[in-house]
Amino acid sequence: MKNLHIEHPEDTILTGDLSVLDAFQSDNHYSVKIDGSPAIVWGTDPENGKFFVGTKSVFNKRTPKVNYSIQDIERNHPDFELNSILIRCFNCLPRIGFEGRIFQGDFIGYGGYRDYKPNAVSYTFDTVQNVGVVVAPHTEYKGTTLKDMNAEPLIEKLDPTTFVQPSAWLGERGATMDIDMMIGFARQMATLVDFATPKEAKQLKQDLNAYIRDGDEVVAEEFANYQLVRLWLLVESIKTEFMELMRDDFKCDCFLGNDYINGEGYVMHSKHGVYKLVDRETFSYYNFNIIRS
Repeated sequence: MKNLHIEHPEDTILTGDLSVLDAFQSDNHYSVKIDGSPAIVWGTDPENGKFFVGTKSVFNKRTPKVNYSIQDIERNHPDFELNSILIRCFNCLPRIGFEGRIFQGDFIGYGGYRDYKPNAVSYTFDTVQNVGVVVAPHTEYKGTTLKDMNAEPLIEKLDPTTFVQPSAWLGERGATMDIDMMIGFARQMATLVDFATPKEAKQLKQDLNAYIRDGDEVVAEEFANYQLVRLWLLVESIKTEFMELMRDDFKCDCFLGNDYINGEGYVMHSKHGVYKLVDRETFSYYNFNIIRS
């Protein structure tokens, strides 16, 4: 897969895939989810050995926009803001020591400041970011050509003086007994559920997002397949309990509007899949209504 699309745990169960329940009880790799924009892709093109920068458009099937020079950036990206960001990334992202590799990260801003607001979340770092460009890497691509790349969550820690890449881990597991009980109940409930087809699940996600967008409580009985929505709500509550156990070393204060928050959330990765742990009622509601308006 060219782009690593990460789902909410509760959304993944709609078609009957219960892998996330195994993930909640497994050893996972965790990372802090950074709310940066735009997504930056950079590294070495395996076909010609040249360094490049770009957006996810480097993977376009028909017209890939791969920038090997500033002239390429100016031709492929006439928008002034994006053009400026990519030129700074081209000049400042490190090349030595990363030859032959391709990364994706979230752009946070230009170096020299403590305060940033790249998207919905505002960040105040504990120190001035003394780098040319502030980027949070999260994905590595592997393959023989840009057209056949496979995306993998970036587990390796890169240079901490160059990149924003805080560690995350699951805290004291004393409360996981309740989570295990909830997971057991979810497995039992799943035996009584008529799961959705992919087409039905797509529509159901849209309907559920409409509730979140409007700030309304999701009431299972208001849906035709109320048993499936009950299971969705249970898995969402498991995720919420799980997030209460998460810890990180992100030395930064995070704000959503004027409200202090712990951050956007986390990403959980294991052999059972990759999932984003986000408080949808808070963050997604804000994203739907503030950012998109």
